[in-house]
Amino acid sequence: MFSPAIQLSAPFNFILPEQLKAKEPAEVRGIARDNVKLLVIDRHNKKTHHTNFIQLSDYLKKNDLLVFNSSRTLPAVLKGYSSSHQQIEIRLAEHLPDNSWLALIMIDNKPATNNIINKTIDFSIGLNATVLSRDSRIAALWQINFSKKDEALLDAIYRIGQPVRYEYVSEPWALDYYQTVYAKEPGSAEMPSAGRAFTWKMIFDLKRRGINTAYITLHTGLSSYMDDKADAMHIASDEEYIISENAAKKITDAKQKGGKIIAVGTTVVKALESSALLTGSVEAAHDYTHLYISADHSLKIVDGLITGLHEPEASHLEMLSAFVSPATLKSAYEEAIKKNYLWHEFGDLNLIL
Repeated sequence: MFSPAIQLSAPFNFILPEQLKAKEPAEVRGIARDNVKLLVIDRHNKKTHHTNFIQLSDYLKKNDLLVFNSSRTLPAVLKGYSSSHQQIEIRLAEHLPDNSWLALIMIDNKPATNNIINKTIDFSIGLNATVLSRDSRIAALWQINFSKKDEALLDAIYRIGQPVRYEYVSEPWALDYYQTVYAKEPGSAEMPSAGRAFTWKMIFDLKRRGINTAYITLHTGLSSYMDDKADAMHIASDEEYIISENAAKKITDAKQKGGKIIAVGTTVVKALESSALLTGSVEAAHDYTHLYISADHSLKIVDGLITGLHEPEASHLEMLSAFVSPATLKSAYEEAIKKNYLWHEFGDLNLIL
């Protein structure tokens, strides 16, 4: 189920000042979603430009295709109790093909380490979960089975869950702040945040300029297992993705017309390049992937990428090296730090084209 451990290279080490970690959504800071900063990196001449996201169309051309991830963020943190009334927190990590889930289980604010197989967790409102087994690669992940399934389970999760929140986020912001405007299919443990800055007005304006859109789905897993050793290994679970026939056709048509395929988020890159590895082109698919993309990967479908700014030693930086060299990326990031760009899911954005 898991990809090999990843060792990041030295050029990805840099110092990120604490004040540049976005602690709240742009709207709370008094900025429109689509007016956050945009760092543009030209893949060919290695030059950088600094602008605002609302000016994205200045860098796109007619027949270019923006591919979005329409996965909807789950309130993936659920709090319940054991039969002995001990409080237990779970963080949903991955929906498995047999309808069970992998989850990070926290007891006393720490990942569970003792044997908890067969333990039942009660979440109230008639929902409980039984621990089936422990993951063989990441000690903090456990396979669990809920007492409800499908729509009934999702309804319960949305009623009692909270979004995953890391320590740099100042408050427990409402789930709506963790959704893109076009989010549709529930399933992501964390927000596919590269598309957060898009508004419907901006999307419609881009279409009027001849810049097309397509939607795929990839349900994201957890970015942290709350364990420094496990996180340092960057072991990623499989992620479910769906590419419809309509999306596949739009991508093929754009390629034939000479347009560029711009992935809105690393999740889109992962899905499209996974499909291409299997078929040589993008075709309709419903599958799981743990594809790891680095400088050694020859991009087959994606020409450009819109993504957030990634923290030092984050595995996503390796994927970016398939687009630009680590040295170019590090230089651009150093400029962004000097210009006070903000990092993480509520921060500013980066276009590599």
